[in-house]
Amino acid sequence: MGKIKSLFWVLGMMFLWVSCVQDDDFNVPDISITELEIPQAQITTFKTIKSLYEQAVNNGNSTATIDDDTDLYIEGYVVSSDRTGNFFEELIIQNKKDDSNPDNDPRIGFRVSINVSKLSGTYQFGQKVYVKLNGLTIGEEIGVITIGKGDGVNVKQIQAAEYKDIILRSNEIATITPKVSGLADLTEWDQNTLIRLDNMQLNRFEIGASFASESYDEFDGFRVLESCDSGISIMMQTSTFADFKSLIVPQGQGSVTGIFSRDFGDDFNVLILNSSADINFENSERCDPLELSCGIASTLGAGNLFYEDFESQSNNRPIAGNGWTNYIEAGTEAWEGYSSTSSNASLGRSARFQSASSGDVSNIGWLITPAINLDAQDGETLRFKTSNSLADSSYMEVLYSLDWDGNEANITSAIWGVLSDAYVVKDTDSFVEWFNSGTVDLSCVSGTIYIAFKYTGSGQDSFDGVYELDEISIDFVE
Repeated sequence: MGKIKSLFWVLGMMFLWVSCVQDDDFNVPDISITELEIPQAQITTFKTIKSLYEQAVNNGNSTATIDDDTDLYIEGYVVSSDRTGNFFEELIIQNKKDDSNPDNDPRIGFRVSINVSKLSGTYQFGQKVYVKLNGLTIGEEIGVITIGKGDGVNVKQIQAAEYKDIILRSNEIATITPKVSGLADLTEWDQNTLIRLDNMQLNRFEIGASFASESYDEFDGFRVLESCDSGISIMMQTSTFADFKSLIVPQGQGSVTGIFSRDFGDDFNVLILNSSADINFENSERCDPLELSCGIASTLGAGNLFYEDFESQSNNRPIAGNGWTNYIEAGTEAWEGYSSTSSNASLGRSARFQSASSGDVSNIGWLITPAINLDAQDGETLRFKTSNSLADSSYMEVLYSLDWDGNEANITSAIWGVLSDAYVVKDTDSFVEWFNSGTVDLSCVSGTIYIAFKYTGSGQDSFDGVYELDEISIDFVE
């Protein structure tokens, strides 16, 4: 009898425990979404919000805040995913499924800052959402327009307790078609949007590198992707927390799709992938240029064949004299004399190429040395120094030709290769530094050589960086 009472007591306690448990703790969560019915009059455009922010900046403010009294929404599509860990506490939302672009409604994207990880569990890639703007702040964070909370000066994160009441999900999961673009054609209007770049490859000096697990990758891995069509490059940014950080970047050529953005310090353009599958480099043939690599010389000869420090040049006037060919291939700008004592000071007077405010779709400028006869002496070497001021994805190359005839009309038809041993300041280098090229050995070739310093950029904000050049010396062993 005692055993029976004990059994009833246990059963009774189990019943009592189960009765205290909420049904939701045992049932599969309800993930259905009730379709939203937002009056069209309450929906504004991305363009209007961007203009509101720009107007605030023009009035001397750093942010714009939406009035809290009237319901106001923007309607867009999620184009980022943190499923692989390459985005963190943010959503990237653009206003279009594809690249349709009527004049009155340009393609625009915003970054939404949210203090929540694993947002992909709530907002799928391609999901249509409505952002309730009441009381939110629009400003600039990491170089791109960002929506969040704010204090009138800074953009702060939307908190976990409120984000689902601000970013409202629709039932629609759209197919997103990225904008297909050349690097030179991208502008600030493309920031925070999904783009596809064709005929791209990893820079040849980074072949074999992982996405973001090298010893020098601290918070993010940056890998140079270059266009086989234009030669222009962009940094691919991958978080060291991404699931695919240890994978080797494909070595072929093809397309890559990602969010066009800026690096954390707002120094240069970047492309951020949702996953490693966004790279499709199936073409095994690369477009690497011809290279000359005799190595770095162990000694510097006492004889000199050519020297230029630009001290005799005039500020803001094209470089001339001393045998230079200053050739404008595209645009209206040329290499010019420049001097400055500011934080990015010149070395006395230097040569500078600046495409900012040129208004040109493309700026390509060559500064070519006079002919150097490599057969008249031994042990020839090249030295120079470079600096940049926020290169903004513009770039400078050091090229050589053994078949150019010295005629400007034949520059682009001659065969030009890269002096791959020469160090040229990178987009990621500090703009207050001058960098030595190293003592570049030229002695493994013969004949007559021309050396060119070639700038490629444009008047667009995304590619209008500044490069500076000085103390060029071609020496030999006497």
